Amino acid sequence: MKTTIKNLILSAVLVVGGASCVDLDTAPYDRETDLTYWEEDPEAAVKALNTCYTYLGNMDEQLYCEAMTDNAYTKQPNDFTQNIGNGSYSTADSYVKQVWDGRYTGIRMCNQLLENIDRVPDLDPELKKRYIGEAKVLRAYSYYELYTKFGDIPYTTKVLSIKESMSIARTAKATVIANILADLDEVINGNYLPTSYDADNKGRITRWAAMAIKAKIYLFEGNWTQVKNITSTIMTEGGFKLFGSYAGLFEIANEYNSEVILDAQYRPTSREHQMMYVFLPPTLGGYSQLSPLQELVDSYIMLDGKTIKETGTSFDESHPYANRDPRLKATVMYTGNSYTLADGTEVVINCEKGEGKDGYGVGSDCSATGYYIKKYWDNTYRATLYSGLNPILIRYADILLMNAEALAELGELDKTAWDATIKPIRARAGFTLASAVEFPEGASKDKLIEIVRNERRSELALEGHRHKDIIRWRIADKVLNGWCHGLKTNENEVVGTDNGYVRVENRAFNANKHYLWPIPQAERDLNANLVQNPNW
Repeated sequence: MKTTIKNLILSAVLVVGGASCVDLDTAPYDRETDLTYWEEDPEAAVKALNTCYTYLGNMDEQLYCEAMTDNAYTKQPNDFTQNIGNGSYSTADSYVKQVWDGRYTGIRMCNQLLENIDRVPDLDPELKKRYIGEAKVLRAYSYYELYTKFGDIPYTTKVLSIKESMSIARTAKATVIANILADLDEVINGNYLPTSYDADNKGRITRWAAMAIKAKIYLFEGNWTQVKNITSTIMTEGGFKLFGSYAGLFEIANEYNSEVILDAQYRPTSREHQMMYVFLPPTLGGYSQLSPLQELVDSYIMLDGKTIKETGTSFDESHPYANRDPRLKATVMYTGNSYTLADGTEVVINCEKGEGKDGYGVGSDCSATGYYIKKYWDNTYRATLYSGLNPILIRYADILLMNAEALAELGELDKTAWDATIKPIRARAGFTLASAVEFPEGASKDKLIEIVRNERRSELALEGHRHKDIIRWRIADKVLNGWCHGLKTNENEVVGTDNGYVRVENRAFNANKHYLWPIPQAERDLNANLVQNPNW
C-alpha cells in the first residue's frame, strides 16, 4: 500500500477507549487506538502526515473567499461567504466558525503527529526529520490563516485535553507570528525539507514552499526588507520559472509545472471537488452560485498598459473586452468568450440580458452578475462536474509580485527590478507593446505601488489572494462599501442600475470592526477566556 501524498490516505481518527471492568490504559481488542497505533504501524507517521495535508487548503475555500472581496459575488448566503462580503455577518456566522474549526483541526492533527512521532518503530531518521518539518510548516500555515483573520488567537503546540481547550486564552498576534516564524526558521535553516520530490510525493511541502510561506507572513505584516530578501533568494536559487501559458497554468494536464510552489492535492475519483458546478453557466451544467464582478473586469488594463479610465485610454465601452489584458479572457467568461471541451469543441457563451440559456436574468441558474468564471475550468471533468484539479496556493508569479511590491514600497523598484518581475509576467500574459511591458520611467513611488497592486490583482484573480491583500493594504473599507456591480445592460434610467451597470449587492464594511473577524460565539460559550474582538 502506498502512503504518499499523491494517494492522500486518510487515517482514522485516533480514539482512546475502554470498558468499566478494564484498566483505562488497556487497549480495546476490537479496534486500533492511540495506545497501539504509533508503536505497531511502521507507516503511522506518514499516514498521519497525509491526513494533516487535507487541512492545507481546498478549492471551495480558495474560490469562495473571493466573494469576500470586490472580485466576486456569491448568491448563496447560507454557510458561505456572502454575509462576510456584504458586512452583515455576526458572531454566529457559520462560515467563520467553519474556518476556525477547520484550521484548528488541522493544527491538532499536526500536534498529534509531532507528539507521537518518536513512538513509531524503525522510522528512518531522515524521514522523521522531514515529516517533522512538513508538519511544522503545515501548522504554521494554519496559524497564518487564523491570525490574519482573527488577530489574537489561541496558540498551542500540543494536543489539548477537553478541559484545556475550554480554558485556553488568546495569544497576542505578535507572539503567534514570532512562534510560527521560529518554526519556519528551524525547518528552513535546519534543512529539514528537500527542494523537490519524486513523482510519488509531488505536492509535499518543499524548502521553497516553507520560504514562500515565511515571505507571505512578512508580506502581511509589511516587513518589506524581509519580503525582498526571501523572495530574492527564491528567485535566484529556487529554479522556478513562469509557465509558458497563463491559461494553461490552471489545466489538469499541466499540474506540478515549473511555476507551482504549493498546491492543495486532489486526484480524479479518489479526492475530488465539485466547484465547477458552482461557477459554470447552465449550458455546461452549472448553476453559477459564484460570479465575477464588474469591478474585477474593470481592473484589467488595456494592451497599451493604460487603465480603462486613464487619460488617453483606448477603452471603448461599446466594445468593452477588445484590446484588454489577455488574462481577462483566461479568467472571466463574458459574451463571445468560450470554453473548450475535451474534444476541441468551443462552447461560446452569451451573457447578455435575456439571451439564450446563460444570459443575465434568464433563470435562477444564471450568473447574478452576467459573468462566469473561466479560470480552473477542467474539461476532463467526471460525471456531474467532479474534478481532481489542484488549486494552486502559491506560485512563482506570486513570488515575483511580492518582490516587486516590496521594492516599490522601499522606493527601490527600478528598471532592473521591473525587468525581473513585472515585465516577464506581462510578457507571459501576452502583452507586446513597449508601453505595457517596459518600465514606466518617471512614475512616482505611489504610482509604482498602484501599478504593482493592480498587477497583483489581475495576475492572481480568483486564486484566493485578494481578501488578504485588501485587508493588509487597509483598503477594504473603500472597496467593500456601496453597490457592487454586474455587466452593463444599457438601461441607464432603470432602477437597479448605475450608469447602465447592474446593481448586484449593497455592501458595508465598518473599518472599526470588520478588519478582524469575530471569535465564534459558540467557542466563547464553551470557553469564557476567549475575549471577543472590538465592536463585535
